[in-house]
Amino acid sequence: MRTRTTTARTGLAAALTALLALAGCTSADQSPRGTATPAASAPAPAQGNGSGSGYQGPRPQDQNLLAWTGDPGDAGHVTAQSAAGVGGRVTLVRIVLREPTTVSNIWLGLAGIDPNAQLSNCYLGLYNTGGTRLASTADISPQLMTDAVAKPLPLARPFTAAPGTYFIALLLNGNWATNALTLKSTGAGISVNAGLTPPNLRYSTVLTGQTSLPDTLNLAEQSTSTINTGWASQWYALS
Repeated sequence: MRTRTTTARTGLAAALTALLALAGCTSADQSPRGTATPAASAPAPAQGNGSGSGYQGPRPQDQNLLAWTGDPGDAGHVTAQSAAGVGGRVTLVRIVLREPTTVSNIWLGLAGIDPNAQLSNCYLGLYNTGGTRLASTADISPQLMTDAVAKPLPLARPFTAAPGTYFIALLLNGNWATNALTLKSTGAGISVNAGLTPPNLRYSTVLTGQTSLPDTLNLAEQSTSTINTGWASQWYALS
C-alpha cells in the first residue's frame, strides 16, 4: 500500500512539474522564472591608457614608422624662423624608442619652400642622452628646396638603436625668406618644456656658428631662447 502511495505521489509531482513548465512558471531546470542563472563574469573592457590591448589612437607603426614626435594628422600648423635666428644653431627634439630597432631615415615635415633660398651645410642627425652623435644624413639642402611634403631623409649609415630616449638634431645654414621655408608643426609651444630642465628638454637649441653636426654635444647647455620664439614644434619621425 505504501509503495502504491509513494508511486502515486511521485507521479503527481512529476505531472505538476510538467504543467508548471508548460505554463512558463519554471525553467527546464525547475528554477523559478525570472531567477538569474549564475554565469561567468564578462571581462572588463580594456582601457586605452597607453598600454594593454585597448585602443590607443594612431601609432607610428600604423604608418610604417618607428616613432614620431606626434601624430602627423595633428601637424596642421607651420613654424618658421629666420636664418639669423636658427642658422648655425643645432636644434634638438627629444624622441623615444620603445623597442630595439634599426633606424634608416629621419622624416621631416616640410611645409613650404623658398625657391630663391641659398642653402648649404644642412643636416639631420641622432644623438643619445650622453650627447654622442650616433648617425647623421648627408647635406639635405637640395631636399629642402623641393616638394613641400613629409619626406624621409636617409642616414649615411643605418643605426641599430636600443630602447630609450634620443635627440633628433637639425642644423640649417644659408639664406632664406623667413615665411617661405617652413616646417610642419606638432602644435607644441613655449609650454612644451614644462617641468623639464637641461639636459632633458624636449625642444631646445645648442651652440651657434656650426657648419656640421658635432661628434658630441653638452646637453647641459640646452637653451630655450630660440624655442620660445615659435620654433618649438617641428614634426619628425623615424623609420
